[in-house]
Amino acid sequence: MNEKDLIFKREGPIVTLTINREKALNALNQNVLSQIEKIFLELESEDEVIVVVITGAGNKAFAAGADVREIKEAGDKRTELISQGQGILSKIRNSEKVVIAAVNGYALGGGFELALACDLRIASENARFGFPEVKLGLMPGYGGTQLLPRLAGVGKAKYLIFSGEMLTATEAYQFGLVERVVSSEALMEEVNTIAKKIASNGPFAIKACKRAINRGIECPLVDGLKIELEEYDRVSHSQDAEEGINSFLEKRTPTFKGK
Repeated sequence: MNEKDLIFKREGPIVTLTINREKALNALNQNVLSQIEKIFLELESEDEVIVVVITGAGNKAFAAGADVREIKEAGDKRTELISQGQGILSKIRNSEKVVIAAVNGYALGGGFELALACDLRIASENARFGFPEVKLGLMPGYGGTQLLPRLAGVGKAKYLIFSGEMLTATEAYQFGLVERVVSSEALMEEVNTIAKKIASNGPFAIKACKRAINRGIECPLVDGLKIELEEYDRVSHSQDAEEGINSFLEKRTPTFKGK
C-alpha cells in the first residue's frame, strides 16, 4: 500500500485528507479508497476530531473519477470492485464527523460521488462536476444515481447523468450542489474558516443534527419530526447543553466536552 497516495494532516479538531495522485488527476484507485476507509474507521473513536476536510493535490483535480485501468483489469469482478467503493463512500456519509469537500478542480465520476458523500462542498472557481460514465458505456456506481437526485432533483440528475455534461462551479452552485464558490487561492482558507466555525460549536449537538438530517431525509415528514425530537431529547440532557446554557447566561465562552 502506497501511503503517499493520501496525505493525512491534523490540526486540533480538524483533519485534512489530501488525495495525492496529481499526475493521475487524483483518480480514486483502491489504495486511496482503502486508506480513506481505514482513517474514517479510526477517527470514529476519536471524539476530539469534529471536522474532516477532503481535497486533492494540485489545482487541476479534486478527484477525476475512479481508476479506469483498475475497472478494466477487474474483468468479471467489476461489480464487486465498485461495491467496495460504494461501501467506503457510505462510511463517509454516515460518519459522525462533519465532512467537507474542498473541490479544487475536476470532480468527475467517482470523484463527484466522493464530493456528494460529504456533508458540505466548497468549490474553487475552476472546479468542474460531472458523470462521464455513459461516455464509456458505464454508469455511476458509488452512489451517484441516488445522491444526486436528492440534492439537485430528479430532472437535473437525469440530465447530468444521461448527457455526461460537465458543470462549472457556478452552475453547480445554481443546481444546489455546492454551498460556496471562491477563488482557487482562497479555497483552503475559506474551508478552514468554515471548519473552525463548526468545530467551535457543541460537538454532541452537531452529531445529533447530522443524524437527524440523514435519517429524516429518508422518511416522511411526520417520521422525520419524531426523529428530531428523539435527538433533541438526547442533546437537551447532555453536559454540553448545560454548559452552553450556563455560559450564555454567564456571558462567557463555553467549554464543550462532547458529552
